[in-house]
Amino acid sequence: MVRVQATRALIGLAIMLAALPVVAAPGAEARHNEAGSLMTDNHKIVIAHRGASGYLPEHTLPAYAMAYALGADYIEPDVVMTADKRLICLHDIHLESTTDVERQFPQRARADGRWYAADFTLEEIHQLNVTERTHPDGTRVFPGRFNADAQGFKVPTFVALVELVQSLNRESGRDVGIYPETKAPVFHDDENLPIERVLLDRLAEYGYAGRDAKIFIQSFGFDNLREMREAMGSDLPMIQLISEGPAYDDMVTPAGLDQVAQYADGIGPDKIRIAKTEGALVELAHERGLKVHPYTFRADQLPPGTDRLEDELGRYYFEYRVDGVFTDFTDIAVEVVHPDYRTRFHPR
Repeated sequence: MVRVQATRALIGLAIMLAALPVVAAPGAEARHNEAGSLMTDNHKIVIAHRGASGYLPEHTLPAYAMAYALGADYIEPDVVMTADKRLICLHDIHLESTTDVERQFPQRARADGRWYAADFTLEEIHQLNVTERTHPDGTRVFPGRFNADAQGFKVPTFVALVELVQSLNRESGRDVGIYPETKAPVFHDDENLPIERVLLDRLAEYGYAGRDAKIFIQSFGFDNLREMREAMGSDLPMIQLISEGPAYDDMVTPAGLDQVAQYADGIGPDKIRIAKTEGALVELAHERGLKVHPYTFRADQLPPGTDRLEDELGRYYFEYRVDGVFTDFTDIAVEVVHPDYRTRFHPR
């Protein structure tokens, strides 16, 4: 269970900041893709990318709690495995970019000079302090964000994130979902770490089952979503991530999207792919009943010619007609897509 003290503090943060988005009115025409996913045009979602990572260190319980409070529809944890087969929330398979592992365990790097989560037990991971993301030379990736020297942030387990969201849902009456990404599935296979099986087992333990479960499982992998769907028998909603790199070019063709629709419920493309096609990729995906959730929208990394994140989000939500976005700035996206949200936490 999530530690009592941490839970109280995080729920307190959520109560202070809570924002409830208004769900769009029903009535849009419903469609289903080949994987059986319900598609509607009337509810656009906000996915809190690594939590409220624009304001607090990414993939920490405070960042997740703040994202919940700011009105996110889904909280996104990236998931990797420890040496003792525990799921933790971390964007990378490496530890040095967002923790003080180099200081605490200076002799534990591999020959490539990197510290791998797969080489550490959960007990060791819990000793680390989480910091704002840095480049290999130690400079900050996002210079204007949270104090890089702040203390008290830890790497959470995936179970802790699930329990946090479910506890807040019970407190507030909301139904916020989770959106886990299986990181580097081929790496985990090579390390004999069964990330997909363990993830599905944990989700089943916490009641995530069936086509209507408030979850999306996402992956950049070319095979592991299909493996979970077909070999492991999971019917949970799934999203195929698609990077800007050429390795994914075939996946965004009509034939490629036909293949994706056989095992996934949507695509999560790099937003550049949508802009380059002026929204045509969204239309192709929707024709196949696939949802479209592009990434990543940041107020401190705007495209040329755009002055405000609100303007960029408006373009993608309402001109390109995407179904949701991954963003570091939950509050801004909620303001754009749920303009009538009310700031109250208690359900009565």
